[in-house]
Amino acid sequence: MCSETAFMVVVLLLLPKIHGGCPPSSCGKITIITYPFRLQGDPENCGDERYELGCENNVTMLYLHSAQYHVQAINYDNYTVRVVDPALQHHNCSSLPLRSLSRSNFSDTYTDRMGPYQAGLDPAGNWESLNFEHIVFLNCNHSVREKGKYVESGECVKWDSNGYSYAVGGDLKAKDLEVGCYVKLVAPTSFRTLNNHSYAAIHRALAYGFEISWIKLACQKISCTFGDGFCYLDSSSQKLQCSFGLLDTLAGIVIYASMVWAYKILFGLPFLTVIFIRKWWKRHASMYQNIENYLEQNNMAPIRYSYKEIKKMAGGFKEKLGEGGFGSVFKAKLCSGPCVAIKMLDKSKGNGQDFISEVATIGRIHHQNVVQLIGFCAHGSKRYIVYEFMSNGSLDKFIFSKDESVYLSYEKIYNISIEVARGIAYLHHGCEMKILHFDIKPHNILLDENFLPKISDFGLAKLYSIDNSIIPMTAARGTIGYMAPELFYNNIGGISNKADVYSFGMLLMEMASKRKNLNPSAEYSSQLYFPLWIYDHIREEKIIKMEDLTKDEKSIVKKMIIVALWCIQLKPNDRPSMNKVVEMLEGDIKDLEMPPKPFLYPNETVTEDQTINSN
Repeated sequence: MCSETAFMVVVLLLLPKIHGGCPPSSCGKITIITYPFRLQGDPENCGDERYELGCENNVTMLYLHSAQYHVQAINYDNYTVRVVDPALQHHNCSSLPLRSLSRSNFSDTYTDRMGPYQAGLDPAGNWESLNFEHIVFLNCNHSVREKGKYVESGECVKWDSNGYSYAVGGDLKAKDLEVGCYVKLVAPTSFRTLNNHSYAAIHRALAYGFEISWIKLACQKISCTFGDGFCYLDSSSQKLQCSFGLLDTLAGIVIYASMVWAYKILFGLPFLTVIFIRKWWKRHASMYQNIENYLEQNNMAPIRYSYKEIKKMAGGFKEKLGEGGFGSVFKAKLCSGPCVAIKMLDKSKGNGQDFISEVATIGRIHHQNVVQLIGFCAHGSKRYIVYEFMSNGSLDKFIFSKDESVYLSYEKIYNISIEVARGIAYLHHGCEMKILHFDIKPHNILLDENFLPKISDFGLAKLYSIDNSIIPMTAARGTIGYMAPELFYNNIGGISNKADVYSFGMLLMEMASKRKNLNPSAEYSSQLYFPLWIYDHIREEKIIKMEDLTKDEKSIVKKMIIVALWCIQLKPNDRPSMNKVVEMLEGDIKDLEMPPKPFLYPNETVTEDQTINSN
């Protein structure tokens, strides 16, 4: 008997601490249901009756405003519960919540006027947008494609057979409500990265559900009664804290001001100034030391110049050749005689990553269609890159200029396009590392005295293993008008070397037409995006309106445009590799098939067996 009693004591000591002596309940995927929640049928002393949950068909249910919601998760650390309307289905883009719900349905104070839940509060008592956002559904009697926030729901949601249906992620202010549009439904979401580019993304956020908080109840356990104080959850410590509002703030200001004044008297402003300058210098010195270390560790082959040599070669930087996003370019001369171009990087690019990227990338390339790196200089905050001099400058002035003195024949333009394609193909397939340029455009194609093109400006380039087909990216990079759509839309394919293929396609289209692809001043809206306009003309065998073209020149232009249309296909997998592009350009036009019509935006993207429309 004694041994049994001892055993029971040990078991009781080993049991986890349970609120009020009540063991946790469970239902379906919600395995821990404890205070303040309780399941229907639990003992009366367990949990708070205002937070009673149901269990139906092994699904945890929360009763909110006389309606049922499925419980997706309960977070006891930050006092939130995530729920979703039972009518929403992940794989059915037509599914919508049964009723409208917004933050106005929840308490914004610590009283019981509107129920036990809040829509998520930040430390200042304001609405926390990351925890609770609105998705607004509208029906409009006309198209509003120009509105950036309006996402067309297409066949998924149709409020009126004669109207236009849209969804807007985030709050819709009165000034943003288009005339002729009417709000049909408001639904909440707590999806952390609400994507406002496609209806597929908006519906995913909707089906994720929304978080509501019971922090009001938790705050009753601590006393914040001094002055106009209030209770809040500290996001860093994940603990409840007291803030004493205005009184606390004023007291803190007085104490801080006194300390600063005493510090000034004791040490003086000169001492503070010295400390500030020293910290600033150490931070920048460390940054440039990292650049120095990188160059030393990688045994860079190009010549390393001193700043004195660079300045002497450039003759005081008097002859400016051009300017780009990463700095200015000056004409210079080596001591041995040949001219060079010196690129002076912008000091605002503080971390030196663009300098390292360009030197590390182009320093290992030796190809006739890639500009040759001769040397570099990294001296304190000053960074320079020395290139071979390209006497004819960049391609853009030859294909966009109306000046007859800079005219290039179509045969010459065609040959240049092949050479550029060979250069990009080498970057993708010819090195021991895959090199993605990410900024292919006319301005970055330089021409030597014989009009041999060379790819330049590798400040945005990335090095990756040949085995990597998809590349992780944290931010879009490149120039608007040449950037591949997958850099903006994550539902059409991963980022790969096909991004450069797209940019080359846009470049090739401009070379063939001798005009910009995007023309905001076009007389007709159909000509705003030139590839769409030219596609119909090529497909219908209409004569391209270009003056004085021979039959051979028209054939060249047609071939370049067809290849360009293949390169600018919306989905990366539909574009050819650069090796294939070279083959297509060099081959017979009779062997080329017309590609599908290109789209600037993912108007029709199939995701999980659904057709999703967006603008």
